[in-house]
Amino acid sequence: MSLHEYRRKRRFDRTREPEPGAPPRGERAIFVVQLHHASRRHYDFRLQVGDALKSWAVPKGPSYDPAVKRMAVEVEDHPLGYAGFEGEIPHGEYGGGHVARFDTGVWATDGDPQAQLAKGHLRFELFGRKLKGGWHLVRSGKPARQPQWLLFKDRDEYAGTLEADDLLADVASPPAADAQRAGRGKPRKRRLAEVAPARARRRDWAAAARKLPGARRAPFDGGAFELQLARLVEAPPPGEQWLHELKWDGYRIGVGVAAGRARLWSRNALEWTRKIPEIAAAVEALGLDSAALDGELIAGRGAREDFNLLQATLSGEKQGALSLVVFDLLHLDGWDLSAAPLLQRKALLEQLLQRAGPHLRYSSHILGEGERAYALADEQGFEGIVSKRADRAQHPGRSDEWRKSKRLASDEFAVVGYTPPKGARSGFGALLLARPDPAHGWSYAGRVGSGFSADLLARISKRLPRGAAAPTVHVPPHDTDLRAARWFAPALVVEAFYRGVGGHGLLRQASFKTLREDKTPAALADRDRGPGAAARLRSNSNSNSGPPPKRTAMTRKAAKASAGKAKAGKTRTGKSQAAADLDDFRLTSPERVVYPDIGASKRDVAAYYLAMADWLLPDIVDRPLSIVRCTQGAARPCFFQKHHTAGLDDVDSVSLEEESGQRADYLVVRDLAGLMNLVQFNALEFHPWGATAQRPDRADRIVFDLDPGSGVPWTEVIAAARQLRSLLAKLELQSFVRTSGGKGLHVVVPLNPGCDWDLVKPFAHSFAETLAQMEPLKYIATATKKFRNGKIFVDYLRNGRGATSVASFSLRAREGAPVAMPLRWEELGRVKSGHAFDIRSAQARVKRLRRHPWAGIDAVRQDLDRLAERLQRLRPDD
Repeated sequence: MSLHEYRRKRRFDRTREPEPGAPPRGERAIFVVQLHHASRRHYDFRLQVGDALKSWAVPKGPSYDPAVKRMAVEVEDHPLGYAGFEGEIPHGEYGGGHVARFDTGVWATDGDPQAQLAKGHLRFELFGRKLKGGWHLVRSGKPARQPQWLLFKDRDEYAGTLEADDLLADVASPPAADAQRAGRGKPRKRRLAEVAPARARRRDWAAAARKLPGARRAPFDGGAFELQLARLVEAPPPGEQWLHELKWDGYRIGVGVAAGRARLWSRNALEWTRKIPEIAAAVEALGLDSAALDGELIAGRGAREDFNLLQATLSGEKQGALSLVVFDLLHLDGWDLSAAPLLQRKALLEQLLQRAGPHLRYSSHILGEGERAYALADEQGFEGIVSKRADRAQHPGRSDEWRKSKRLASDEFAVVGYTPPKGARSGFGALLLARPDPAHGWSYAGRVGSGFSADLLARISKRLPRGAAAPTVHVPPHDTDLRAARWFAPALVVEAFYRGVGGHGLLRQASFKTLREDKTPAALADRDRGPGAAARLRSNSNSNSGPPPKRTAMTRKAAKASAGKAKAGKTRTGKSQAAADLDDFRLTSPERVVYPDIGASKRDVAAYYLAMADWLLPDIVDRPLSIVRCTQGAARPCFFQKHHTAGLDDVDSVSLEEESGQRADYLVVRDLAGLMNLVQFNALEFHPWGATAQRPDRADRIVFDLDPGSGVPWTEVIAAARQLRSLLAKLELQSFVRTSGGKGLHVVVPLNPGCDWDLVKPFAHSFAETLAQMEPLKYIATATKKFRNGKIFVDYLRNGRGATSVASFSLRAREGAPVAMPLRWEELGRVKSGHAFDIRSAQARVKRLRRHPWAGIDAVRQDLDRLAERLQRLRPDD
């Protein structure tokens, strides 16, 4: 249920309960349980899912006995602010009575909680002071006015005989009148404020620790300690003296234990104990008096694809289960082990973790055989390996005794500026990156503009200084236009993927990986690379994709192309800056005529896409892509291409499974260089999937193509688009419109967070069929041309996995070089046809635009939940 129901039931001028507002960001997903003396005493059990608290009323409260299944009645969602509410709800108001907080903390689950709730069984873990371990919510099959569920404990180390009423020692008592009216609950002897963690059977670990070579007796206070760091190398070192571990993709965590209590520290000595309480509890369950552990916090398997889940869990967007993979043991029950050989420290660590729960894992290794370990890591989807001298003591800081080898090049950079956003984008266009430089302090390394979600754009934008027009770092001769950039001193640290380094040290095809909250720009001065690292990076970054790509003219730009600009905006050669920029790209046969009816050449096409890149790229970047290539011009036969081929050096690819069951490499554009590479290959049209390359099975766009048959006037096409908009609004779906560049219009429905194709395609089909049934003389939902005269074909076929539709601002391979142009709904009536904009007028239009016609589309949050209920609203008798 939505927060609308919560608001409807309350009068906020009479109750102190919080009104729905903007949810807090950046914290983990929470749970809260409140003891409520309303007309009847009960516990309110609430789990954060998305931006609201899913809520159940549990009359008898949770029980630690797995055999006891407590009824939980689903009630309306509550705002996140309700987690902090305590006190009296006035009598006569909804829920009148006393509310006290019983317990709160964070929670986690494996998988999508919404999907589990929809199926009727949510398995989850709670990390509070009183409620701990695994739990279940199972929907009852009994018919009832409100959905009924069963809440019960999992059979884990916390299971026992405790009841919620045993844990009221620190819970505020209700007024006597409320207690008398609502009931006090059954009297219980035990009144606890906290449930102690289950501890492992005590073992004399000190006796085992002191046997290690180099062990010495020493106290330890559980505080932060300096970690050993690895240098980046091209390949793992040979020799039996090296052990090789997976390079886990997560956050480094140091664990300190003193007097049995665990404290967790990030790499830059920030305390994370409250942020990841499940890890602290798992360490305390080991039953140690003192210890120092070194590990990596991960989600899922800890592979490359799991890093986003880790970030989303820590920020509260998801509820993933977290683990600490432990790879070193430096102190144990009064003994400092840092001088012992690593191999022996790890052997003792493995014994220590044998009975640990699922939130602590041992990081296993391979002795010798570095190349085999490297290959296995790549096969299993990990970023690489870390190789460590097995016979050495621990040495804080960076040294050659720990070395990391990566398959996919990524590195950390300081953020020193940004370019302004264009089109529908908000916040910034791209971040400007810099790396430490002994000669200049900091040197510009390139920009990163792809890989940002809407939430990341908003979060990072708030932390960017205002900046100035003058660069704050050394800027070598470069290949990007930074005239509108804003610069500031190094402020943040980000990690970015890239596909090699260009001739002036600038990153090629950079994409954002993560914001490194655990690092500062000052820490980057201690780089994790030895001599010759730049050459190794250029080699290593392409080790998983065949031979290194050829350098394009863009990466060979010489200083004279930008150093000799006159005040009038011209180069020494007299060319305009736009022409000079175009000359930076490889373009063969630039004068060949592509559109013979208007005399437009290949150079004109390239100039168009260069000028429109900031508007077009957001529609195609990071999506599987089909292109229309016209090697002999638009007037001759053209062909579709969707698979990667040789020569597309600046175009990325993604391996996707096709209907045949075979896998193929699909085109993916990551940046301007990729776009212009395709233009060089005579691409005229760009047709992206309605899904990203990262999540190809989750649709984030629905496109209805209104294709008029012969005899249908343009005014009816406009009316049809408006009717679709109205009907979609009845289904609580916001939509946007664009000209197709052909005869018709596209009505586009964004989906966020997206849906599976097996839901999207039937929905689009049903919607089109419903329109045809409502007005059979106006619409048709079948593609057969002989039935389409005088009707508008509602083409829903662009909404299956692998189907595409033309991108906004793409040219079409048709007479006149028309353009698919996004519109504001209010300007639709002024447009004269589906091909009203062309290669020239489109550029003139965007120069007049103050913002993208679809501004805000990325902020729309909508999906196809409750599909059957919504489709009922489209019945023909409406």
